[in-house]
Amino acid sequence: MPTGPAATVPGGVDLYWLPLGAGGRVVPRCGRAYECLAARRGHRSAKPLFHSALEVSVDGARYAVEMAPAWGVAEPDRGVVREGPVGLRPLGALRLFRYEVRCWPEGRIPDRNWAVGGPLRLGGAEVAARVLELVPEVPPLTWGRDERSLGEMWNSNSLVAWLLASSDVDLTGVAPPLGGRAPGWSAGLALAVVSAR
Repeated sequence: MPTGPAATVPGGVDLYWLPLGAGGRVVPRCGRAYECLAARRGHRSAKPLFHSALEVSVDGARYAVEMAPAWGVAEPDRGVVREGPVGLRPLGALRLFRYEVRCWPEGRIPDRNWAVGGPLRLGGAEVAARVLELVPEVPPLTWGRDERSLGEMWNSNSLVAWLLASSDVDLTGVAPPLGGRAPGWSAGLALAVVSAR
């Protein structure tokens, strides 16, 4: 169960909700276009889109955990533990069409300053240790596709939801702020259920 904003607990897992493409121009525009189409198809109003990232603290060390394009950050020690393709699996041979799963010691979430609602503490030291164990085990599914027929595309929200659900975090009531949507979140939850069987 969420315990509210991150407290001064030595070990824990903090969830950040980040407006899609915060600080950029192309990604927010593409996101709005995607959401307009999805809303029209679903006969509903368009909503703000969010992606999620985690900060995990264990034994005095802090790790930034997120999925991002492979070409987005130049630091060599950015904690890459897994890579996967974007769009179509064969395109993953090109760096432009690859993503990275990062578990970055003392790393940074590039758009953290745009987080809405601040961090949400979702577990203590035991959960944090479990999340860190699981990060390298996430399946390298194709970003933007539904290869496992989970009902939604795989993306950064899927990674975060999978890590939290697979670590037995109670996600009841956890949702993007401002009535927004986090496309891919339910795919991560669904994969966690499948993986637990």
